[in-house]
Amino acid sequence: MTDVDVPESHPRYESLLTRHRIEAGVEKGITSKQGLIAQGRGEAYDYLLGERTIPTADAAARAAAAHLLRADHAVLSINGNVAALVPGEMVELAEATGADLEVNLFNRTEARMEAIADHLREHGAEDVKGLTADGRISGLDHERAKVDADGIGDADVVLVPLEDGDRAEALAEMGKTELVVDLNPLSRSAQTATVPIVDNIIRAIPNVTEHARDLEGDPEAQQQAIDEFDAEAALDAAERAIRGGDIE
Repeated sequence: MTDVDVPESHPRYESLLTRHRIEAGVEKGITSKQGLIAQGRGEAYDYLLGERTIPTADAAARAAAAHLLRADHAVLSINGNVAALVPGEMVELAEATGADLEVNLFNRTEARMEAIADHLREHGAEDVKGLTADGRISGLDHERAKVDADGIGDADVVLVPLEDGDRAEALAEMGKTELVVDLNPLSRSAQTATVPIVDNIIRAIPNVTEHARDLEGDPEAQQQAIDEFDAEAALDAAERAIRGGDIE
């Protein structure tokens, strides 16, 4: 057992553990109540996917790792659900790829921003961006438009897990290489992404980190992972898997 009193042998162990983490995030002030709804929606898609990482999602994770390693300036964007579900894993990914961590919220308050930054520091982060908010993503009228000019504002590659569709589109309009983790292959975020990883974030982030460690120092393998990944084919495969069809 981990941080919830459910045995690992329980058939719904991972799902129940994830729910508990979101609930704890709400109680700690890092996750909004709307995040509970988003988690339930994602859980439904994961159930239809068979709660597994399909081959094209693994290929996407490898391509994402390659993009992060080859970036001039990579940033990992973190919202409340991401902070609740995979805080240590995001810190590990940042360390493995040299990326920055930046907090970005739709329901933004100074208290939540500070709480998430502190939560990430508790899990090993040394520097957390997003609190300065001296930059802005054009085309957005809500709080997620606020970014650090030397963070997401300056980044050429951005990992945006559990992302809002309009922000994903706005980042793409800015010409950034966008890596998205989203269990819905039909979402605007997934459809917009350079690399859509259709997988549960609790599997996807450690998988990207593993691929990054494997690809580190091998530029030819990094380029191969990028060249061989087909975003449209990956989205089609995920949709077929959800509909109960065959997957490659």
